[in-house]
Amino acid sequence: MSDKKTLVEAVNTALDHAMADDKDVVLLGEDIGANGGVFRATQDLKSKYGLKRVMDTPLAETLIAGMTVGMAAQGLKPVAEIQFMGFIFACMEQLVTHAARMRNRTRGRLSCPMVLRAPFGGGIHAPEHHSESTEALLAHIPGLRVVIPSSPVRAYGLLRSAIDSPDPVIFLEPKRIYRVQKQTLPETGSRLPLDTCFTLREGSDVTLVTWGACVRECQEACNTLAEQGVSVELIDVATIKPLDMETILASTRKTGRCVIVHEAARSFGVGAEIAARIFEDLFFELKAPVKRVAGYDITMPYYRMEEHYIPDHKRIVIAIHDCLTEP
Repeated sequence: MSDKKTLVEAVNTALDHAMADDKDVVLLGEDIGANGGVFRATQDLKSKYGLKRVMDTPLAETLIAGMTVGMAAQGLKPVAEIQFMGFIFACMEQLVTHAARMRNRTRGRLSCPMVLRAPFGGGIHAPEHHSESTEALLAHIPGLRVVIPSSPVRAYGLLRSAIDSPDPVIFLEPKRIYRVQKQTLPETGSRLPLDTCFTLREGSDVTLVTWGACVRECQEACNTLAEQGVSVELIDVATIKPLDMETILASTRKTGRCVIVHEAARSFGVGAEIAARIFEDLFFELKAPVKRVAGYDITMPYYRMEEHYIPDHKRIVIAIHDCLTEP
């Protein structure tokens, strides 16, 4: 593949290649067939693979989740799309009670190799229930993997690995960066490891931890700080459950400082878990308290205010300066 692709095109390509490689991979969701999905992530796949492998469903998320669990338990590898993360709550009964417990309940006789895809996060001027970032709810459930790509290359490689996984995977796609960046994808079939953080930038003064769309704002902050002589190590968490704390701890041990950035509400978030683990393991090695830059503890506002909700590079730069100047 020589042409460059956006993140949403990388998702489409990963689905295409997975379906070509394995006849057990099937897609289902609302408007994913003829329309190619609300963001066109499944465009042209119905015409290529037919109705039996690319299935339009009713507007019923509970049904989608239940069908996906049933298919996975019986040997298929379903990839379901929930149009927006704000509609995923209707799936929670099936995810918590069945998908996450399948192997434990059957003492290993059955597994649940399913992927549930959902665009998430704000930044596209969407209405209510279309801009949620509630990944912490899903990460709290034992038995579920939660994966969040931040670039086209990682979207392709992580989705291929998610489809291969014998465990149920929630694959959250940051929609405000669906089309902001193009990258040349790796060779067909290349996978990236799950449960692993990616170090995007080496540094020595402070560790900056983030995931999803916030990687872009963090990269901006790194560039601004580099001009000021501050060396930032940037980590993309990528899989927030299971969490690769070894990479985060090693980096924080090296720099002595850590700032965590996420779009989701501040309280009880994944950032709080990462901060707690750092304090537990590195308390006497820290040069300053861990800082968090996050969304606010309110419902994601409508489009006129969402720019004030989503962390920007200025807030990140301020937090890093605070972290550097504290004794």
